[in-house]
Amino acid sequence: MRILIIYGTSEGQTRKISRFMEEVLQAEGHQVVIADATEEPPAPDAFDAVLVGSSIHAHKYHSAVKHYVQENLQNLNQMPTAFFSVCMAVAYDIEEEHREAHNIAMEFLDKTGWNTHEVIQIAGALKYTQYDYFKKLVMRMIAKKQGGATDTSSDYEYTDWKAVKTFALRFVENIPAKAS
Repeated sequence: MRILIIYGTSEGQTRKISRFMEEVLQAEGHQVVIADATEEPPAPDAFDAVLVGSSIHAHKYHSAVKHYVQENLQNLNQMPTAFFSVCMAVAYDIEEEHREAHNIAMEFLDKTGWNTHEVIQIAGALKYTQYDYFKKLVMRMIAKKQGGATDTSSDYEYTDWKAVKTFALRFVENIPAKAS
């Protein structure tokens, strides 16, 4: 099966998740193309299925991902697709934060008109060493409020790699045979 993975990232965790999915799917014998939405990603029509992912920053997804979805909406709505949302809020057991991340994803889908088959929330990472002074303070304050790591001399990864692998494999297993 030919699978396209499009992603938008700020500090690189969504790219890392996309590359991991690529490796998992290639190990299963699928042909996978991965592309950053800010570059010139391929159109989805040459693929059997598409995974699109973006991190949330300031309650929004990357504009390049939004643009890609809107530009390819007709094709995306006629083929097997899934959206993976990368957000630190889902790393913690705070129901309100999970609801907010879900609502941001649903609003994105509503505004773009994309009728994807599946949406998954994936915890990201705190990349303190990559943040500027102001962002480091803000992220530390948020992490402290949510019970996360606050030592800004290190980075912290919260991604559940087993869940990401399960998601990717389940996605391709659920694609009807006629789509491949």
